[in-house]
Amino acid sequence: MHQTHKAIGILGGTFDPIHLGHLRMAIELYEALDLAKVHLTPTFKPMYRKQPIASPAARLAMLKCAIKSEPALVADDREIRRKGITYTIDTLIEMRKEMPDIPLCLLVGIDAFLGFASWHRFQEILNHAHIIIAHRPHYHLPRDGMIADLIHAKQQKDIAYIHENMSGGILLRPITALEISATDIRKQIAMGRNPRYLLPDGVYDYINQHGIYTVR
Repeated sequence: MHQTHKAIGILGGTFDPIHLGHLRMAIELYEALDLAKVHLTPTFKPMYRKQPIASPAARLAMLKCAIKSEPALVADDREIRRKGITYTIDTLIEMRKEMPDIPLCLLVGIDAFLGFASWHRFQEILNHAHIIIAHRPHYHLPRDGMIADLIHAKQQKDIAYIHENMSGGILLRPITALEISATDIRKQIAMGRNPRYLLPDGVYDYINQHGIYTVR
């Protein structure tokens, strides 16, 4: 079924805190794929990783600080409002109900995608969205197994596919290699070091103002 609406990107994460690596990925894919918008969706309670240090409200506030002057990016608080454990499939189903005629693109880093088979109801995700795999130089995809088979079956080469079809495609897109880690940023702050230039100034100012990540 062909569509005429531009696709919307969805980039989830704990964003604890959001940093320039997250933002650069979002804006590069927005431009490269000619997306209408990219929704950044902070998780409330991740299932498969350590719980965030900052509260959901603080992480959402930092996200809003980070993108306040970038109209291409949207702070989407639906997972925080929904509460409970965050599952990607629930977010995609909710967004599909709200935007039945707009293709959705789930933006994921290659490291996250390599664990795709462990995601909750992963078999259903391509029924609701395309998957855009962001990779950096020297990345490696498996040559066999479920992930390799899925990419072989669903990979698309033409960007037009994600705008003309509601879901079901996988695209591989290179992005700038920014080796920035939220874990390292938190450690630097806890040690009294300055992480400026790894995250937006507004986010760093918010962290300082509220004493987030400071060891008490």
